[in-house]
Amino acid sequence: MAVYDGKELRFEEEMRHSYEELKHFDSILEQLEFRKSKILERLAARDFYLEELDAVVGRGGLLRPLKGGTYEVNDQMVKDLQIGVSGQHASNLGGLIARELSEPLGKKAYIVDPVVVDELIPVARISGHKDYERISIFHALNHKATARKVARALSKSYEESRFVIAHLGGGISVAAHMNGEAIDVNNALGGEGPFSQNVLGHFRYLPFLMLALQKALQKKG
Repeated sequence: MAVYDGKELRFEEEMRHSYEELKHFDSILEQLEFRKSKILERLAARDFYLEELDAVVGRGGLLRPLKGGTYEVNDQMVKDLQIGVSGQHASNLGGLIARELSEPLGKKAYIVDPVVVDELIPVARISGHKDYERISIFHALNHKATARKVARALSKSYEESRFVIAHLGGGISVAAHMNGEAIDVNNALGGEGPFSQNVLGHFRYLPFLMLALQKALQKKG
């Protein structure tokens, strides 16, 4: 969570929710009120009032594939986030919380560079199977923020730069950025790429299939 005055950071705070806090919820969507209340608590602790805001920005979730950029949270986006049109993930709550915080104020809510940013070039969609294309789900917000920061340091724009950027966290994504777009990247949510503390990553699938077949035969026998 962070509050900005223009480009100047007023304050920021990292908020983590333990397993004990979340285990009572049957779905990610049910966590919305809990997570929103925690944000309001922390803002109140800093004597900050929502009426001071001009807009609210939340993390973009698993929407339909789209280009990088800033998007207003509208009714269709809310519906897609609620049903998990491209899957269920905690990031789906970002746009929903932003909308719930901004709407009573008569302000607008936005998301920026959501995880479903898809700018792959045609050759990057080719997989090892003719019926399955590679898809783009990655840490787009961090990737593009980093790219813009580095480009500024080089006195260039992101749109005229070429970078290879890696996000290293609970999941890992590595992307080739060219002229303002992430033209190739591993599907970080789907398990492509390096392993991390939360994601298995690429592994030898033949031994796994053989083990599954052996278990099935043992159960049948």
